[in-house]
Amino acid sequence: MPHREPGRWVQRTEPIAESTRDRVRCPGGRGQKSPRREETSPERRSRSTFSGLLSSEDYSESAAAGPSTGASYSPAVPAATLAILNPKAGRASRILGRVENRLRGSLAERMGGLEIERTRAPRDAARIAREAVRAGVKRLIVGGGDGTLSEVVTGLLAAGLGDEAEIGILPLGSGCDFARTLGMPLAPEEAIELLASGSRRRVDAGRIVHMCSQGREQTRYFLNEASFGLSGLIVETVNRRAKHFGPRLAFALGSLAAIARHPRPNVVVRVDDREVHAGPVALVLAANGRFCGAGMKVAPGAECDDGLFDVVIIKAISRPRLWLNLPSLYAGGHIDHPAVSVHRGVRVESVVREPVPALLDVDGEGGGGLPVRVELLPRAIRLFGVPVRRRVV
Repeated sequence: MPHREPGRWVQRTEPIAESTRDRVRCPGGRGQKSPRREETSPERRSRSTFSGLLSSEDYSESAAAGPSTGASYSPAVPAATLAILNPKAGRASRILGRVENRLRGSLAERMGGLEIERTRAPRDAARIAREAVRAGVKRLIVGGGDGTLSEVVTGLLAAGLGDEAEIGILPLGSGCDFARTLGMPLAPEEAIELLASGSRRRVDAGRIVHMCSQGREQTRYFLNEASFGLSGLIVETVNRRAKHFGPRLAFALGSLAAIARHPRPNVVVRVDDREVHAGPVALVLAANGRFCGAGMKVAPGAECDDGLFDVVIIKAISRPRLWLNLPSLYAGGHIDHPAVSVHRGVRVESVVREPVPALLDVDGEGGGGLPVRVELLPRAIRLFGVPVRRRVV
């Protein structure tokens, strides 16, 4: 059995099945035995290295220092590549079996071995990614949406592992907006082929420190965007009840509902220590990518590797005017509206001036509110399997 030394995990090595395909197995598959039972069969030896790391406890910065009590993994030598798949992301539940088969057939041998791990609860992706990289995995394929990708980035960066592994993106979620920024195909079959044939690229990431619902500070990391105002209400609405409409329609309906109940928080916003806004707002967004909300081009000038956030501020205007201008968000035409301003910088801070809630949206996941501090981390994440870099004007 593996044993723990201070600050790290040590595994006992055993022979594994010679076939690369034998090494690829999802947890919970047919015929899988209890991890407490000693076995010597090839099936036991080829089980996923990281299946024992799944638990429902919340990820926190303190958890980045080491695995949670009771976590373990089976004594198998890890493959070079681990695919972390979120079965609850967007369309994943309908196509996950087909995706897993395609991963096995297309990538296992080409990548020198591949394991597949499904998440089972919130924060699992962060924990699996962190422990996989500590165990020697060099490539992570993230199958899910922007929220799953954000969890993996949090797992790596909070533990200081950003340079230790590359991330490949397999868009399966509701929004997949960072994949849109990269110009990736959203069809799973095409995205899987690109993982083997695409190029490598370093991109910026963001770190956000905010107040969580329990009234304490929380730190998260993200790749696409961090925002508050309408976006937080939209995410709350979509995640609660609207995803069965399909991603784009769900976010459009969520936007209409959010505008109807929007409280227009009165805030102060500072970018690189310079006050850029004081007063009521509809939306404040620190963008690393160009899109949010399943294709809304909220920050059309943003580049994910230029070392700067595009900070988009939409002042509070009447609800009818917000509804009327909603379509312009999909084409990026809202940037020319007099109520919209764009600022560039590496740090964004905001506080509320009145006790009106301003809900957060971090890569499509809600939770928490102001005050908030956002910091850009230049070239913090290594990607593989992405299209050749292109600039969009």
